[in-house]
Amino acid sequence: MFDVTALGEVLIDFTECGHNPDTGMALFERNPGGAPANVAAAVSRLAGRAAFIGKVGEDMHGAYLKKTLDEIGVDTSGVSVDAGAFTTLAFVSLEPSGERVFSFARKPGADTRLTAEDIPTALLTGSRILHFGSLSLTNEPAHSATLYAVAMAKKAGAIISYDPNDRPLLWDSRERARKVMRSVLPQVDVIKISDEETELLTGAADPEEASRRLIEQGIGCVVVTLGAKGALVRTAAQAEQSEIVPGFASKVADTTGAGDSFWGGFLYQIAQSGKRPGELTLAEAAQFARFGNAVASLCVEKRGAIPAMPDMDTVRARLEGRA
Repeated sequence: MFDVTALGEVLIDFTECGHNPDTGMALFERNPGGAPANVAAAVSRLAGRAAFIGKVGEDMHGAYLKKTLDEIGVDTSGVSVDAGAFTTLAFVSLEPSGERVFSFARKPGADTRLTAEDIPTALLTGSRILHFGSLSLTNEPAHSATLYAVAMAKKAGAIISYDPNDRPLLWDSRERARKVMRSVLPQVDVIKISDEETELLTGAADPEEASRRLIEQGIGCVVVTLGAKGALVRTAAQAEQSEIVPGFASKVADTTGAGDSFWGGFLYQIAQSGKRPGELTLAEAAQFARFGNAVASLCVEKRGAIPAMPDMDTVRARLEGRA
């Protein structure tokens, strides 16, 4: 039984890393990434059992991504190879604050060509949690494949986790993004959204109100990440209350993968608890968020999301104030 199976994009983040001293040209470093893959990597680095479902191109980058996931213990039996499309690339420049600016090479990228036939049923029926994001909903056939996977996993009793992870450049319009990203909410048991995505997903910009609206739609546990302020949590078990869980101080080198590492930690804790999201008390959700904050605070201190994912001993040290 897998703790978490993540479905969606695995890609190369070419992250800006200075300039050539001779020419002044920007230099980019190749890093493995993709939000769902980052979540699976975080779970695996915490000694959880994680699997990944997605598609890469038959190229050097696809081989590198699969090798990277294999090396950190993520099951890649659900990773298929497409000879007709290139592995998706994201070019990421960093602001002085560590925030990111994206540009994508994905017309089409291999991740958008995932089909239902590519998905091993055993991964859907043998996982406590199926996690997905919105990027696999932007294009066919990956859109239909994602809906198929969610339906199969839900039928098997898995917890359905969703991270909208809004990337406006990958949608043909904001209206379609809003419609499609909201369309899957009835299937979702636990969700993470950022404070920048609340209005898009719920019509309410305020995190408190947004979390309340999502609970009212039947989602068992809602987490709104608030950047350096931490995260707001609300559960169906105590729907009238919420709590803001402060983050940990850290020296930010790169925020790429911060939300994904947080969510990997949070989902790992749910899997270990044996509870459904709607059964969690507010105190339990807050405890899980504190754990996720510790994971994220360590991730941002290094460059490259997947290589930066911390192990359990390091996370415990951060929680105890020893790191």
